[in-house]
Amino acid sequence: MFSTILTGSVYGVDSRLIRVEVDLSPGLPCFVMVGSPGREVRESGERVRIALKNSGITLPPMHISVNLSPADIRKEGTGFDLPIAVGVLCALERLPGGCADGMLIMGELGLDGEIRKIKGVLPGAVTAARAGIRRCLVPEKNVWEAAAAEGMQAVGVSCLEQAMEYLKRSGQERDRFLPPRTVDPRALLSPRQTGRGGAREPDFDQIAGQESVKRAALIAAAGFHHLLIMGAPGTGKTMIARRLPTILPPLTLEESMEVSSLYSIAGKLGEEECLITRRPFLSPHHTVSPQALSGGGRIPGPGLVSLAHRGILFLDELPQFKRQTLDLLRQPLEDKQIQIARTGGAFCYPADLMLVGAMNPCPCGYYPDRNRCRCTPFERRSYLSHISGPILDRIDLCIQAQKVDYARLREGGGEGSGSMRAKVEQARKRQRERYQGTGIRFNSDLEAGELERYCALGEKEQRLLERMYRTMDLSVRACHRLLKVARTIADLEGSGEIACSHLAEASIYRAFERPED
Repeated sequence: MFSTILTGSVYGVDSRLIRVEVDLSPGLPCFVMVGSPGREVRESGERVRIALKNSGITLPPMHISVNLSPADIRKEGTGFDLPIAVGVLCALERLPGGCADGMLIMGELGLDGEIRKIKGVLPGAVTAARAGIRRCLVPEKNVWEAAAAEGMQAVGVSCLEQAMEYLKRSGQERDRFLPPRTVDPRALLSPRQTGRGGAREPDFDQIAGQESVKRAALIAAAGFHHLLIMGAPGTGKTMIARRLPTILPPLTLEESMEVSSLYSIAGKLGEEECLITRRPFLSPHHTVSPQALSGGGRIPGPGLVSLAHRGILFLDELPQFKRQTLDLLRQPLEDKQIQIARTGGAFCYPADLMLVGAMNPCPCGYYPDRNRCRCTPFERRSYLSHISGPILDRIDLCIQAQKVDYARLREGGGEGSGSMRAKVEQARKRQRERYQGTGIRFNSDLEAGELERYCALGEKEQRLLERMYRTMDLSVRACHRLLKVARTIADLEGSGEIACSHLAEASIYRAFERPED
């Protein structure tokens, strides 16, 4: 008695199809699992046996062999429980032969036969759909994310008995018993569906003054540049950072699938949530551990830098973070991905994010106001030394938030998010047209060898850049980032060429001010 069931397993951000092969034969009664099973998978034999018993099916005293193919790939997670149980039932002829052909089955079993939510259903369903599988049997709490895979019909089951009853039926009887769920991902990303409704959203018109900081935020959003806001407490640094998502263009379908797959792997998709439809905005506390930020663990999973993919990672009170933690961002900010190596293999997670930081200029926060600041030069240097030079060198824009005059408070907030987002979208449109067919998405993605082509300067502009390079003592990387920011400023103004005014404005945002002794 032999049966084969198709399931899936997550490896990094990808999923692979796994065949669960079950054979029952006379011999010493035992439940043997082979095919490089991990700890959770080895334990599934006992979960399956007891779940079947509590669902009214007692396994006969036979030799049960389960092979997970291909055998050279290590299998981790609890999603193998349901396919193993179905395979055993088919081999026992308690289910019709071939009842699960052409179907992906995933799910964890409780001892009472309950089918519980698992991680990584969305990438598993996407991989199966690409392989021509058009139906999947998953836990009821995972059914909507499975249905988000294009061309996939998802059937949700809540217990083993319900799954058995479904598989005993055929054709239209199955659909009448448990109608399959389907989702149109494009409809989910429509403006009406992504709107929050209810209370008013945060908007830039709620911020009075700070026009220079709002300008820096506009440039950062247009070119997907990293941003650092410095200033005394209460000047609106955090308010501005939290409003940045309101001026970013909405997620495309491709971006939404990427982000949603990461959240599915991390187990952070809600029960009724098919896809992530808004750009991520993550703001971890400064006590966050390096492992939580970068990802990893015994079974590697995505960290915060990956969960912020295509969105914003906001680090408030930047110098309060441990220097070791901040330095983990060096490679992801440069390569837009993070690589994690463990004994079980090497995994690569995407990390194409916008880093936004906020910080005070000194421990008390009021430097250079000598009437309020009592910090010594040593205290200021020690405070700022938590942020290493290489991290600062990777930040494209740094702006100082000044105290707002009372008269300015009474004038209102000025330009709102809607108007700013329209400018960002126009600048992004120019970038798409310029980089069409190159794989480059934003000005911040430009490599050193591409700057000469896309950021060409006239003779006058070359002389100005050379003077800036010498007087500001810029590194080569900082000079390249200054050029990218100038390219974004030119795009915001609708200019095809970088002018001296664009370079001059970009240089303002490269002045990382350190307190003077």
